[in-house]
Amino acid sequence: MRETLLAVWTIARWEVARSITTMSRDVLPIAIALFVLLVAVTGFASQSGVHLQDGMYNLGIDDPGAARIFAGDERFAVYQADAATLMAAQGTFDLIIIDGRVSTPETEKGRSALRALSRDYTRYEAFVFNQQEDLFAAYPLWIDSLEVKSELDFIATQSGQPVGAGLYGRRRPVPDGPVLPVAPPSATIDVSREDLRRDLIAGAGTDSQISRYSDILSPDTGPGTFKTPSQLSPPLPFDSIILVFVFIFPLYFTSQFFMMSIMNERVERRGEILLSTPLKPWQIIVGKALPYLVVMLGVSAILALINSAPLIILLPLLPVILFFLANALIIGMVARSFKELSFVSIFFSTIATSYLFFPSIFANVHVISLISPLTLIVLQMQGDGFTATDYMYSTSLFWLTSAVLFYVGTVNFTEERLFTLHTLTTRIREFIGTSISLSRPYTSLFLISLFSIPFVFMAQLMMLVLLFNLPMPLSLIVLLVGAAFIEELAKSIGVYTLVANIPDFFSWKRVVAASAAVAAGFLIGEKTLLFATLAQISDSIFGAVLFASLQVLWIPLTLHFIGIFVTAAVLRTWGRRAYLPGLIAATVIHTLYNLSFILGWI
Repeated sequence: MRETLLAVWTIARWEVARSITTMSRDVLPIAIALFVLLVAVTGFASQSGVHLQDGMYNLGIDDPGAARIFAGDERFAVYQADAATLMAAQGTFDLIIIDGRVSTPETEKGRSALRALSRDYTRYEAFVFNQQEDLFAAYPLWIDSLEVKSELDFIATQSGQPVGAGLYGRRRPVPDGPVLPVAPPSATIDVSREDLRRDLIAGAGTDSQISRYSDILSPDTGPGTFKTPSQLSPPLPFDSIILVFVFIFPLYFTSQFFMMSIMNERVERRGEILLSTPLKPWQIIVGKALPYLVVMLGVSAILALINSAPLIILLPLLPVILFFLANALIIGMVARSFKELSFVSIFFSTIATSYLFFPSIFANVHVISLISPLTLIVLQMQGDGFTATDYMYSTSLFWLTSAVLFYVGTVNFTEERLFTLHTLTTRIREFIGTSISLSRPYTSLFLISLFSIPFVFMAQLMMLVLLFNLPMPLSLIVLLVGAAFIEELAKSIGVYTLVANIPDFFSWKRVVAASAAVAAGFLIGEKTLLFATLAQISDSIFGAVLFASLQVLWIPLTLHFIGIFVTAAVLRTWGRRAYLPGLIAATVIHTLYNLSFILGWI
């Protein structure tokens, strides 16, 4: 154990030293100069501000008092003159104010200038009102908002029960039970007038929409709970946007350095030196990934402390960090060039960020939101917290997929895999082929099918999130077809790899045996993971579509066998070029079967 830890530590130190000295002597001085320039420009901008909009609009005005109101806005170049002079030169102005009346040309710039003028005048009115001695006369209405968690029953949709009144009914809806009176809120405010005035003055220069997002990380605990109507902003369900930018993007960008480190080992062929040492592949991978893991955890902890967030949010972030590192390892190993590396990494970042972001929009609204670990962070920062069941539900797929990807990367971390240049699909097939034992092909197909389940569920849940807001029944139909295609693709990829590597392996007897092994592995993995972690999703109508016919074991087993048998039979008869038609045929059969089961025909 001591030798193993020492080996990992040595690789980690080498990785840190290599990362620091990656830049050449010609590039390093330029990078330092650019960094110093960046610091200088940032300091100058922080002192004097950014003035890209200075003098954007020309404003002509005849009242010196009114001119002082708008002169403080750098966007306006204010010119004071008499009415006759302004009218004579009206073509040079975007706005003209004469005797308190505003005129503007019917152009896009004129309308934009009018909106800016309106906001400035609104701020001026607020400034005047805030100085009044009788504050309650200036603001007779104060609102104290209370957030209430949604209690909508989404399980009712599974049995076709309506969850709300129709928009167009012949009769007005009436309550079923007695109508209980609701006590009106108190008309008094338990906050002093000066505290309210101080809060109004402090928030006079802020944007209510922007402050709504900034308050997520630093919630207001003072008298600001009482607001005037102009300070209120609509309750938008996008609070998690700020969390994606604050926490997820730094993690992704850090994983890029690990990805490029793996690529550099291949391009510069330095990996040959590591492979020639007595170290095992997993020790090399762990040692190279360890510095980036520490940096990602450190950055997350610092961000949490800066934003006064509890450090328990690192628990949901840990499997996400491992997921990014595992994918960075595989992408760095399969890409043939830095151009291909960029393309694949951007595609991965888009999919991964969508999976993390979109479900969290529905935090506190729908159980679907819990498929994203980011939802746990939202709940924790709201003060609601999360349970161990919620944690397993949200993070299990990330733990499992990360473990599988690290295993695949470890067994393929060899000279033959690292330093050969094949197409992306060929490389993926080679990686899968490494997991197939020719002495035990059926066991290998069983295990490949079994360990593909986390990826299948992740892809299906991602598709569920994307289709969640489409109108029904279109969303259900697309979900049926898409889920069936993903399952058939995952089941057949091992068989396709075996056919590509050993074309003469499959006889009709072996086709049947391989189909049975794949169907059994897929069913066992599907049932185990579903009941262990994703049981809540199956309570909704979307979950019923995704996981249809799982109640009786022999029915899904037969379905999986028929689907993979169709694809394998097509491959056996017409070869690899017929793989896509065979996959489509299996998808059609799978979709019709699920549709029949949902409609009660079976």
